[in-house]
Amino acid sequence: MFRLILIVIALATMMIFTSSCRVGKPYERPEVPAPEKFRGEVTADTLSVADKQWKELFSDTKVSSLIDSGIKNNYDLLIAVNRLDIARKRMRQAKLLQLPELNFQVSGQYSRPSDNSLNGISIKSFLKSTHVENYQAIASLSWEADIWGKIRSQKEATLAEYMQSYEAVKAVQTQVVADIAHGYFNLLMLDRQLEISKNNLQLSDSFLLATKKMKDAGIVNLLAVQQAESQKQSTSILIPQLQENIGLQENALQILTGELPDSVERLSALDKILAVENISAGVPASLLSRRPDVRAAELAVVAANARVGVAKGNMYPALNITAGAGLESFKSSNWFNIPGSLFGIAAGTITQPVFRRRQLKTDYEVAKLEREQAVLQFRQQVLVAVGEVSDALVQIEKLKEQETIARAQVDTLKLAVINSRRLFSSDLANYLEVLTAQGNALQAELALATIHKRQLDAMIELYRALGGGWK
Repeated sequence: MFRLILIVIALATMMIFTSSCRVGKPYERPEVPAPEKFRGEVTADTLSVADKQWKELFSDTKVSSLIDSGIKNNYDLLIAVNRLDIARKRMRQAKLLQLPELNFQVSGQYSRPSDNSLNGISIKSFLKSTHVENYQAIASLSWEADIWGKIRSQKEATLAEYMQSYEAVKAVQTQVVADIAHGYFNLLMLDRQLEISKNNLQLSDSFLLATKKMKDAGIVNLLAVQQAESQKQSTSILIPQLQENIGLQENALQILTGELPDSVERLSALDKILAVENISAGVPASLLSRRPDVRAAELAVVAANARVGVAKGNMYPALNITAGAGLESFKSSNWFNIPGSLFGIAAGTITQPVFRRRQLKTDYEVAKLEREQAVLQFRQQVLVAVGEVSDALVQIEKLKEQETIARAQVDTLKLAVINSRRLFSSDLANYLEVLTAQGNALQAELALATIHKRQLDAMIELYRALGGGWK
């Protein structure tokens, strides 16, 4: 038994001295396209709006409660968390890959060979019996020496995959936060457009009544009444259309938060929600650490690089150490007779793959190509992220200009409606001028509400594109 212990120690010592021969290369971050500053930003600032928690970004308490509910109950997010739990289990198992396997086995065997067989004759000659029994209890240990770093590379790959799942959860959460905010602000826009349409319907109705009275007085003809009626109908049809869109948006918003379709309470009006001023996007390089999908893409490169080490290690000799000890006896009566029934085994084997029909080399070449593919996808994801941030910055800047022009246009057209109705009453303008002024004013107010909502959308998209929403 002492000699067995010495053999195991010698094999373990050999493993320690050879464990530095790692064939896989350590991970190095590939070069990625990252400008000094985002397009649309005047100066690059280390501070970023993405550093804020989403509760600091949205002042409306209702949208905050909806986001809270979505983070707890959104099914896409719950599925992502479930995947994370699976990856965590695999990571815990991977941490133990370098430890030996230990098994315990108890077996009993009874054999009755033919009397005329060689075994039967031998048993009669040596054991003076017609059968043979054997009872064994053994604890066996097996250990693969990680000479080439193959097992360490496998651990690195599993850890990277776990971290990738963790980043995927954060990416889903950022999208859920953005989708809920988009949906809520779209609901406020539809409310505002419905209010505008109802106000314009009242104007159209009063103008229709006035036109009918003027027809009765012989001032205008039937065509003027019909045109006024048509204008009222065009405005009327907007109301059920907007109510339909409101219902659909409420249902979609409830489903995002993990609830059954229902109405959604609103605590603010669209014109009361102000976009955040002086938004800073930070420096593009910060996307590598802040944006979850970019980080997940880089971790995919880490995992692919580790798998290259595993594939290359499989091409080199493998040292396996086995040892075992236990009790063995031909008779059950003296099975536990110690030390007579004690036995032990120890072995070390080196296996060098010679011909595997090119499988190992192909696995290695494929692993390298998959690593190159992961690098390309990582670079692409960085490029997409920079593009999304730049798009949002351009939208924020240009929508400010559009809002200024749209507000002035609404004010101008409201005055035009008042003046056209007065001139029409004085027979100094025809009914077509009044209808045109009312139609233009309606479209301008609806457009202003849309621009306001797009400003909020651009702010949300910038926040999401920078990686905000998971903190």
